[in-house]
Amino acid sequence: MATGLAAAVANGFLDAIGNAANYTAPTANWVKLHVGDPGAAGATNPATETTRKQASFAAAASGAITTDAALTWTNVAGTEDYTFFSMHDAAAAGAFIGSGSVTANAVVAGDSFTVATGDLDLSLSLAA
Repeated sequence: MATGLAAAVANGFLDAIGNAANYTAPTANWVKLHVGDPGAAGATNPATETTRKQASFAAAASGAITTDAALTWTNVAGTEDYTFFSMHDAAAAGAFIGSGSVTANAVVAGDSFTVATGDLDLSLSLAA
């Protein structure tokens, strides 16, 4: 499974920490749905529903961050089971930021699919 941070993002974090290099954060985060592992470039196994939704996040705490608003896809394009998501820095094309898994029920074409506020979480391992 290739879920996690994009190599460019991880390298940017590490260079910022280890080499005092400036890290340029994405100006926006767009979420795309997938029916299987998105792969190392976030492009594999795309859902029939191709619309990306812009995600915003509350302030990080304890090494985690969560969405501060719901993400809703209305009238989805296909009947399928969303199992993964990818994040990108643009509504179309753009750079891949990272990916993760989704726990969801199958949808039928024409349904709406919502990730509730606080249900898309990103985290890093912290020293304990």
